[in-house]
Amino acid sequence: MKRRRAAAWAASAVVTTLALTGALAGPATAAPGVASGPAAAPAQARTGAVATATAPVTHEQNDRVPKGSLWTQHYFPSSDGSGTELHADVLLPETLAKGKKVPVILSVGPYFAHSGQTGPEGWKHTGPSSRFLDFIEGTDLFARGYAFVMVDLRGFGGSTGCLDWAGPGEQADVRAAIDWAAKQPWSTGAVGMYGKSYDAVTGLIGNNLGQKALKAVVAQEPVWDMYQYIYSNGVPRPNVTGTANAYNSIATMAPMTDDDARYQANARWEETHPECLTQNAAGYKIADQWDKHWTDRDLAKLAKGSRTPLFVTQGFVENNTKPEEMQEYLDNHVGPERGWLGQWEHVRGGDRTGDGRLSMGREGWYDETLSFYDQYLKDLKPKVRYPAYAVEDSTGAWRAQSTWPVVKRSVTLPLGGGSYVDDGGASARAALAASGEPVPPATAQPSGKWDMENAPALDPAAPKGLAKGLTKLQKAGKVTSSFFVWSQPVERAVRVTGTPQVSLTAKGEGNVMLKLYDVAPDGKAVMFDEQVSLLRPGRMTVDLKATDWTLAAGHVLAVEIGSIQTGSWRATPSGETIMVKGAQLRLALDDPARDTATAGARSPFLDTYLRQYTVNLPAGPATFTVLPGGRL
Repeated sequence: MKRRRAAAWAASAVVTTLALTGALAGPATAAPGVASGPAAAPAQARTGAVATATAPVTHEQNDRVPKGSLWTQHYFPSSDGSGTELHADVLLPETLAKGKKVPVILSVGPYFAHSGQTGPEGWKHTGPSSRFLDFIEGTDLFARGYAFVMVDLRGFGGSTGCLDWAGPGEQADVRAAIDWAAKQPWSTGAVGMYGKSYDAVTGLIGNNLGQKALKAVVAQEPVWDMYQYIYSNGVPRPNVTGTANAYNSIATMAPMTDDDARYQANARWEETHPECLTQNAAGYKIADQWDKHWTDRDLAKLAKGSRTPLFVTQGFVENNTKPEEMQEYLDNHVGPERGWLGQWEHVRGGDRTGDGRLSMGREGWYDETLSFYDQYLKDLKPKVRYPAYAVEDSTGAWRAQSTWPVVKRSVTLPLGGGSYVDDGGASARAALAASGEPVPPATAQPSGKWDMENAPALDPAAPKGLAKGLTKLQKAGKVTSSFFVWSQPVERAVRVTGTPQVSLTAKGEGNVMLKLYDVAPDGKAVMFDEQVSLLRPGRMTVDLKATDWTLAAGHVLAVEIGSIQTGSWRATPSGETIMVKGAQLRLALDDPARDTATAGARSPFLDTYLRQYTVNLPAGPATFTVLPGGRL
């Protein structure tokens, strides 16, 4: 293992440890999944030289510049004719000979400000962001013959303009950044994009734009449809206002005192254009999914026919950038695909936990990403035959497959009907109290002020005893806050994959929450998928989150339909009794017995998830069969 690669992994482990303990504060720390700032004051003892477009700076002149690179700064216009000026920090191989050219790895986002990523990081002097230092060092990027370019989206860092959360303005910025990177005298014209979270979103945008210069995209834990990060089918999430405030705060971060005059003026753009912050906040308040504000940001739909080679990661059980509309995006994308999918939280491919385990459980992230770029930016044949998709299911086992999802059989299962009171769980608690059962408290809501790097890793746990108590009341004929439907035990292991859908007809106004449970013979049940929606007139269909969950032989699939009682949503209960008729569950099923194993260990977060979302839910009367006819 190369020494600098080991150092990068060690730093990543420190960041993950601090994130899990809630100790991310002060100048030497950063958000979860974000490369940290300076570890101690002595590392920042000397003054750093400030680069210009024509006066490059080395690590020896400024210790914020990665070793082996030359740092320059540049400004260029966005592509929409708005007059927006974009800022770029460019890192070239220090040994690049005059007249020689290299391909470019480009990252475009809001987290590259010189003073810090999501807040001031305590740097003593200016310099390029360390956000992807783990990637630079893990791949030995400059020695391998690549440039790395970081471009500030409009309104952030050294760029002017009003921030426009993945909207037409930012899409214009991505287009301009790709074109600019491809046309520089030191560029071969081949551009690849790299990012995680927000700067993975800009990678998806880049793919959607279809520019010839963009040869490959690596997108870790993106949002696939921006609406889904703020609302769920009309129901606001707790960050409906907080995310806007978080990005407004990042946009108004003060520059470093030694930044050049042009950078400082651009960084203070919002001081003379306060309407930018108001406009940004207003967009998040639009609840209608079909409003142009959101259809312009429906990246999954906009991916139709896109062809850029795409390498993605996605945690099926992550609570931040959830796997919503992921399947639609991948279905609409027709170019080559690579993916790591599994049971982890909002992490990078190379992140490690505090005890040194890989957060995703799979070795070789930096080698595989560099091989991916070599193939598509340098036309080099891969030396290792990687699977198109490496997937970890709910058992912690990894498999290789040519696409995702692999579907052996699709089934539509009858759930029937029932009634519930849309009261946020109040009637359930009241009925439990009247029957002498322990009454679980209402679930506390998170604050909701987070950006795409800083959401809670877990929702609050479901109140202890709630599910079991509700089933008792249901068996006694009571109508409370939800009802359950159970399957026959499955006779053989079967995997639920892809995007489950529930269709139903509801009489009444209000909200509906849909949950899927994996129920073991001893009554221990794991809630493995959920979604909420405002009720709509007539027949309605709700997509749940994409999943990859294996039901062991003898286990039961339970479905809960009812009011929004758990999770993180700012629902307004109607108080009405809702009558549900003709409910159906559509599932894509796969056969675990046919898996082709590939390398990978159990991701550490899987056990955290199981502890948080396991409840007591004894199986009730079976009304449907997961595998009609018993075959896959």
